[in-house]
Amino acid sequence: MVHLWSKFASVAGVVSVIAAVFAPEPITVAATVAPAIPSIPAVRAFTPTAGGTWRPGPGTRVVAPAGSAVEDEARLLASELGVPYADGPARQGDVSLSLEWVNGNPESYEMTSSAAGITVRGTTDVGVFYGTRTLLQVLHARGAFPAGMIQDWPDRPQRGLMVDVGRKYFTRGWLEARIREMGNLKLNELHLHLSDNQGFRIQSTTHPEVVSARHLSRADIRAVVAVAAQRHITVIPEIDSPGHLGAVLAAHPSLRLRNTSGTVVKGALDISRAGSATLVDDLLKEYAPLFPGPHWHLGGDEYDALTVANPQRSFPRLAAYARARFGLQGTVADAATAWINDRAALLRRYGKTTEAWNDGFFTSPRSWPDAGRQVDYWSSNKQRGPLPETYLREGRRLVNLNSWYLYYVLGGPANFPYPTGRAIYERWTPALVFRDRTVPAALAGADRILGGRLAIWCDNAGAQTQGQITDGIRMPLRALAQKTWDPRRPALTWADFKNLAARVG
Repeated sequence: MVHLWSKFASVAGVVSVIAAVFAPEPITVAATVAPAIPSIPAVRAFTPTAGGTWRPGPGTRVVAPAGSAVEDEARLLASELGVPYADGPARQGDVSLSLEWVNGNPESYEMTSSAAGITVRGTTDVGVFYGTRTLLQVLHARGAFPAGMIQDWPDRPQRGLMVDVGRKYFTRGWLEARIREMGNLKLNELHLHLSDNQGFRIQSTTHPEVVSARHLSRADIRAVVAVAAQRHITVIPEIDSPGHLGAVLAAHPSLRLRNTSGTVVKGALDISRAGSATLVDDLLKEYAPLFPGPHWHLGGDEYDALTVANPQRSFPRLAAYARARFGLQGTVADAATAWINDRAALLRRYGKTTEAWNDGFFTSPRSWPDAGRQVDYWSSNKQRGPLPETYLREGRRLVNLNSWYLYYVLGGPANFPYPTGRAIYERWTPALVFRDRTVPAALAGADRILGGRLAIWCDNAGAQTQGQITDGIRMPLRALAQKTWDPRRPALTWADFKNLAARVG
């Protein structure tokens, strides 16, 4: 997953595959469409009415009952509009927020508007927050809000961004800025890949020896989590194991995995050694309370002990460990699966639902991946495990991180461009998993394929600055937001969508 480019560079025909994936595919739409409600993502339904337009004036307030679940949303919107907050009652020209709309989707909202004022109602405070984002975008684009009624809700429950903090240090300020951008686009997950071979980027009190010189402090993480909570974004931490642990193993060389000739396997942990579980579990137990969200990413990908032709022969110590645990038929794959299962069991004690990369799932009659674990699906390469429909038929839930469309790789090969957003907008959907592979419609519902994330991988950390990354992911993020929110074919051409993005801010 994270070494995708070096592993795929030698694949015959990769250039033609890439060209096919990223070549623009015409879509039939009306030219220069001006949406009634200019917002990204587009609203699902708008019914215009007579009643003029609304714009904030000298007497405008944002109103919500003090102590209510939407008071925070009201105070945030008031600060953004530069008007006072009030606890009511609403009067002429006000924006009123409440939880008075009952809908089955907790992220849905209803907004009514006229010259007399704006009312945003949601089933939960999340929906109300999203309604305020639509309001701000329309005001930014037009300066006034048309009369009518919006009913809006997302198609997929998981919509987000992954940042490889392990390879490249990102500042707290940059992360907070991305959170505010994500919130305005109604994205709801920030996945932080906190460790890799090049760095371990989070302060540790249990194992300070593994921490890189440039890292996020515990105070930084608390601040990031707090800003994310305000914008209804879940922060998903990832401490990848048993591969991609080079930075940790630099301080614990005795735990490095070695093959039968004694050669160290880069970044790989020898899971047969007792100290390995102790080290990783110490870190998981330390960080679990720091990230209060319900999700935790276990990694599990590219454990190189499993990529050789004969793991049993190449890694006799691991093979002996597997037989001791699973009997004479035990394999290295059994041991790797058990490693991830054991970490998941630990995190369940902290109320965490776990997820892993699709090549972190290995099955056999002796060791089966934890049934509740979410699959983050990035590659259908034959070394990466089953095809997506296999996981779905097993009853697993999947999140789409299609490596052709959604991987923004610093220092990737010249013949594999950074995603521009156009391919996402015109060709990708959450059900389109890899290389234009579409899973059967019966398996592709929003309760099965939960959504998608754009992934920033920092294979060459110096290839772009933070500012260049911000600019580079701007349109891919907006395209992802559109396609995970609204399952319909986009109403705008790509050119019009880019123009809209410039107008709504």
